[in-house]
Amino acid sequence: MAEKQYIWGTGRRKTSIARVRLKKGDGKIMVNNLDLDAYFPIERDRGIVMSPLKTTNRLGEFDVLINVQGGGITGQAGAISLGIARALSKSDSSLVDNLRNEGFLTRDSRMKERKKYGQKGARKSFQWTKR
Repeated sequence: MAEKQYIWGTGRRKTSIARVRLKKGDGKIMVNNLDLDAYFPIERDRGIVMSPLKTTNRLGEFDVLINVQGGGITGQAGAISLGIARALSKSDSSLVDNLRNEGFLTRDSRMKERKKYGQKGARKSFQWTKR
């Protein structure tokens, strides 16, 4: 029973979480059951998503199926990029050095800082009066 063999990768960026599946195919990229061009109308975000595949010269080899949720468009693109890079590194361990040198396997851990009690925001306090 040789069913479809998937290679999984998970990516996170800000509050976005992307679950990426790679399988041998002809290079289709589907994000939340939509085509890549339909989901990401801005060219910059499409470039971020496809950059790990371009760097490793695997652009037409894999079909990429992505489920992404949370955050905004750019955060989702960054999460997808990390997920694709992790899945590619699982598929072929010789790609790890190339992906790491380009910075695709490093998680961008910057998140929004939480609001503190007794303050107006994360850093901003209420106005202080002397008298």
